[in-house]
Amino acid sequence: MTSTLLVLRHAKAVDGGDMPDAARPLAPRGRADAAAAGDWLRANGLVPGAALCSTAVRTRETLDALAIDTAVDYEPLIYDNDASVLARLVREADAPETLLLVGHNPSVQQLVFDLAGEGPSTYPTCTLAVITFGTGWPDAWPGTGTLKTVRTA
Repeated sequence: MTSTLLVLRHAKAVDGGDMPDAARPLAPRGRADAAAAGDWLRANGLVPGAALCSTAVRTRETLDALAIDTAVDYEPLIYDNDASVLARLVREADAPETLLLVGHNPSVQQLVFDLAGEGPSTYPTCTLAVITFGTGWPDAWPGTGTLKTVRTA
C-alpha cells in the first residue's frame, strides 16, 4: 500500500497587530492562494481522505478555502510547531491512503526534510509538498518517504 502525505503550510495571513497570533485570519491573497491549491489537488488526483489541521484561525481558513470534502482532525499540537510531534501525529493517523497536514513553518518544512531526506530551501505560505511512502502511516519515519513534488503559490 502506497501512502501519500500532503504537507501544506497555511496561506498568507494578515499582520497580527494587537490580536493573538493564533487568531490571525487569512489575507485576501491567502484565500486566493488556498483556493488555487485546492484546484491543484483536484486536478492532480490528490484529494486527501483525511486531514490533520492546526487549530489556528489561518490554518482552519486555509483548509476551508481548499474546498475539499474530507474528515478533519483539528490538532492543537500542530500549532506548537515541533516537527517531531508532526511526524508522530502522521505515524499515529488513522487515515486512508492520502493524508493532508496543514500547519506552520518552520515545522512543516522540517517535517518534509525529516521524512524525505530532502526538501525546498524555503517554504513560503501555501507551499505544498507531496511525499509518498511504500507502506502505511506507522512506518512514516525519518528518511522513509520520497518527495514527489513541491508546489508553491
